[in-house]
Amino acid sequence: MTLNVKDQLVNIIKRRSFSTGKEMKLASGRSSNFYFNMKPTMMDPEGAWLISELILGAIEGMGVDYVGGLEMGAVPIASSVAAVSFERENPVAAFFIRKKTKEHGTQKLIEGLTDEESLDGKTVVIVEDVTTTGGSSLLAVEAVRKEGAKVACVLTIVDREEGAFETFHSAGVPFTALLTAADFK
Repeated sequence: MTLNVKDQLVNIIKRRSFSTGKEMKLASGRSSNFYFNMKPTMMDPEGAWLISELILGAIEGMGVDYVGGLEMGAVPIASSVAAVSFERENPVAAFFIRKKTKEHGTQKLIEGLTDEESLDGKTVVIVEDVTTTGGSSLLAVEAVRKEGAKVACVLTIVDREEGAFETFHSAGVPFTALLTAADFK
């Protein structure tokens, strides 16, 4: 039996990025006995490709110019989506948002664009590896809106189903999850 792309990704995440039992502190400040460390999946060749395929399928028809989000989680996602979008002959550029402006070099908050490029008037998708309450991605939404971008949606690989949908609904931002915590129970 051949697994579909979503099922393949679930299997890789279960093998490389999902753990249960030990109490862990989450970025939201909450604690949980199940945890997703998505970096091993996002850095795996098959995992990165599967994530990119699912994201590109989810954003098809939205007229997206850029995909990106907060460092660190969004960097490998945006990079692989940009590469696979080029292969599909429908390029979507990538960017990332620093949590804090560098004190040296270009001192930019948003990286990945040349001096001649801007997010002003562009349609962007904010990506995240795991979403709990949505607070981190909401910071990214605010940063790109400040630059004049239109946010088509926030898209996460895994939604822990602990308030992100409500956060984005309240902010008027569409929210999409490739997978949810229920996919791992």
